[in-house]
Amino acid sequence: MKAGVQFSKKPAEWLLTAPPLLWLGVFFVIPTVLILGTALRPADLHGGLAEGWSLEAVRAMTDAVYPPIWWRTLWMSAATTLLCLLIALPVGWHLARLTRRWQGIVLLLLTLPFLTNFLIRVFAWKSLLHPEGALTRLCLALGWMSEEQQLLYNAGSVLAVLVYVHLPFAILPVYAAAEKFDFSLLDAARDLGAGALRGFVSVFIPGVRGGIGAGALMVFTGCLGQYVVPQIVGGTEDEMIGSKIAQRAFSDRNLPEAAALTGVLLLAMLVPLLMLAWRRKGATTNGHE
Repeated sequence: MKAGVQFSKKPAEWLLTAPPLLWLGVFFVIPTVLILGTALRPADLHGGLAEGWSLEAVRAMTDAVYPPIWWRTLWMSAATTLLCLLIALPVGWHLARLTRRWQGIVLLLLTLPFLTNFLIRVFAWKSLLHPEGALTRLCLALGWMSEEQQLLYNAGSVLAVLVYVHLPFAILPVYAAAEKFDFSLLDAARDLGAGALRGFVSVFIPGVRGGIGAGALMVFTGCLGQYVVPQIVGGTEDEMIGSKIAQRAFSDRNLPEAAALTGVLLLAMLVPLLMLAWRRKGATTNGHE
């Protein structure tokens, strides 16, 4: 009877797993194979793909122009992730301690910008940071900057807008983990002599590490492929790898090299995902032991 019951469950399990597998196959596996295949083709003079196979685009990845761009992409993504988490942790802590009514209001305010087009939000920041913008005028009036300085077209403006764009992706996972956190542990820590900051760092942060990991992963991988923000609010020295991929694909019409860069970017995104999966698998194995 047990064998029969197990056999009857298999079709139901396949029905449950088929939609996500189909989704991954159509929108991830097949495009990835096409991109990698394009990277192994030669480019023709008309912006398309020539006949045959070539490693020219792969060898172009060793060009001296790419290491500075990769380094800028990595440190910008890491800095954005760190700043988002530094903001998300206290926000998630306070949000989890609000009443249900106020939680709904704050969550609505956090998600409300997503109802506005992404480009409109970035251009709004460009208007604020413009030499004639409101934020620049305010800084000049307060004496925080001189007439020769500007808030736009530099690494600082790119970093600020990246944090603004990706901040909800850090706050929501931290809040979801904080909502399940037992805040009585903080009271116990205070009874044992720990201060507010010590309890926050030693008790709360380890208690929501799952949300921190998920938020960090979402922000970091989202920043790696970003090209709209540096294109609009950044300068010529603030180019990220997403901008270079767009340039190779649309301006230079070098599809194999754009595909090779995309393949490297995919690997850079998969590494943290595989590390997180391996860590969770190890934690699950140790838990069973």
